[in-house]
Amino acid sequence: MTWPAIRPDAALVQAVIAGALSFAHLHDLAAAAGQDGWKAWAYPISVDLLLVAAWRRLRSDGPSRLAWCWFVIALVASLGANVATAGFLDLAHPPAWLRFGVAGWPALAFLGGTLLAHTTHATDDVRMQDRPAPAAPESAPTIPTPADQSLEPEVPRVPAAEEAPGLPAAADPTPPVPAALVDHARKVAADHHARTGIAIDTDTLRARLGVPPQLADAIAAQLT
Repeated sequence: MTWPAIRPDAALVQAVIAGALSFAHLHDLAAAAGQDGWKAWAYPISVDLLLVAAWRRLRSDGPSRLAWCWFVIALVASLGANVATAGFLDLAHPPAWLRFGVAGWPALAFLGGTLLAHTTHATDDVRMQDRPAPAAPESAPTIPTPADQSLEPEVPRVPAAEEAPGLPAAADPTPPVPAALVDHARKVAADHHARTGIAIDTDTLRARLGVPPQLADAIAAQLT
């Protein structure tokens, strides 16, 4: 049985070294602020866990104010410990604000971890808003109406004698005009006069009514 060759990963080695140094600096700072024993070791674990939880929230759920806020807080705590232990503070006589910050960190870390674990993801609402709305069903195309078409119901055409094959031609050249057709012709003529300002001519009346020329002449005669 052959074991796979172990190839050292430079990035992983660098991460382990940086994590160990940051862990030691946080421990030294907590110990200098009066947290001795196991409590001094618990502080770096708390800071690193909050940092990892905030970063995981950013990676899994996308950017959010909550995750960025706690990520920055944990990063400042870790970076501040690294800087403070580099000789910028007298750890033998730590200032009061440092003791105050170290003493209040457990409650702050507990609040951040609880919010990151149990707060509803705000990105879910954003994703729902970014989804395209369902396409509305296409409506039936609208057939344009000519400008001079009236709104009155269309009167069925009266076929002319020559349009009906097999029927003898009427002896009277002037066919009878139904009264309803004459009334409708009056409305058409009045509508034409209201729109154009001139009286309707026989050709226009015939086109509007859809009647043969002889019947159109008979209707025009009754309109005068």
